[in-house]
Amino acid sequence: PSLSLSQVSLSLSLSLSLSPSLSLSVCFVFLSISPSLKQIRTISKQNHSETSIYLDNITRILDRLLDGYDNRLRPGFGGPVTEVKTDIFVTSFGPVSDVEMEYTMDVFFRQTWIDERLKFEGPIEILRLNNLMVSKIWTPDTFFRNGKRSISHNMTTPNKLFRIMQNGTILYTMRLTINAECPMRLMNFPMDGHACPLKFGSYAYPISEIVYTWKKGPLSSVEVPQESSSLLQYDLIGQTVSSERLKSNTGEYVIMTVHFHLQRKMGFFLIQTYIPCIMTVILAQVSFWINKESVPARTVFGITTVLTMTTLSISARHSLPKVSYATAMDWFIAVCFAFVFSALIEFAAVNYFSTLSVLKKRMNSAPFFDRPAKTFPNPPVNAQAFLQQGSAVPANNVLTGTSIIDKYSRILFPLSFGAFNLVYWIVYLTKDTMEMSR
Repeated sequence: PSLSLSQVSLSLSLSLSLSPSLSLSVCFVFLSISPSLKQIRTISKQNHSETSIYLDNITRILDRLLDGYDNRLRPGFGGPVTEVKTDIFVTSFGPVSDVEMEYTMDVFFRQTWIDERLKFEGPIEILRLNNLMVSKIWTPDTFFRNGKRSISHNMTTPNKLFRIMQNGTILYTMRLTINAECPMRLMNFPMDGHACPLKFGSYAYPISEIVYTWKKGPLSSVEVPQESSSLLQYDLIGQTVSSERLKSNTGEYVIMTVHFHLQRKMGFFLIQTYIPCIMTVILAQVSFWINKESVPARTVFGITTVLTMTTLSISARHSLPKVSYATAMDWFIAVCFAFVFSALIEFAAVNYFSTLSVLKKRMNSAPFFDRPAKTFPNPPVNAQAFLQQGSAVPANNVLTGTSIIDKYSRILFPLSFGAFNLVYWIVYLTKDTMEMSR
């Protein structure tokens, strides 16, 4: 098809100079391909002209749509209410900040409405246009009511999709990163759940001019694929949608709301707080099995465990906002601290009553001690050991053996701590801690 007539004529003259039989064959081929060359040339011209006509038609359609179009006026201005249908596709959800009480997500935010002024007829059913057309027509003034910081992505070009159907239906999609407020009540922390809202609506148009609806119904209008969740401390267990009306001084507005339901993972807090607290309480109760004569050892046990619980209670609050109420973890730490402190007080009671018993015994045996000092040239070995341990009273048979307080503490402390743990975990693990949507 790319051969020209001059090239064919040259090949024909060369073939005539070679042989008569070959010249006849070449002439036959030339006569057969000449009409095909003309047809190909004609078809290429037609295709080029049809493409030009098609592009000219699309350009004329766009020019005609914008001719006399006022993007300051909403569709049906002064007439029926404009309905804006919305749906959301979440591409990335997280992270969630407990301290700031906010969450971040990346979404495709889609809006659909009908503008009678943009109806057209032509060779194409859908006009797929870029973001340059968006600034030339009317678009809803949607804003996020509980948004703190929102970003519209512009790399490498503005991430916006814009389409116009023949019946005037418009599809407008934006890629947004939204940082929204999530009010949290942390009474059940860390076994808590939260419903983080996303609220949006029209900024200036009241319900008498614009209404928002969910395009795919309440079940499918918000899509969150499983792979889009990037949460470390939470599980995204679902989402619900709703709509409400808000009255203000400037009118009544429609507010569309999406609640993302989050359930906290407590594995981190088990490892960092709960298990260390339990082990510290058990360590404090080990001192009940040490002889009451070992004053330094039991004193170190008591003071060390109290300081450890103090450190754990302070570090547990670092990942939480400064709320004025006690959380579930605070109650657990407080009870553990009470057990540890009680173990220290228990030893003080043991030492006090043991010393008191020695004094009583000494008073009862006063004539025995009134004997001359030469009767006892050297104090007993037990007395020397007792004095070295810091007691103000000499050793006596009353201090040997196990205190009755220690005997009861060895049973009562573990039983009471086990009962507390049983009640605590049954209450919070069976309780519905998911915060209701507000």
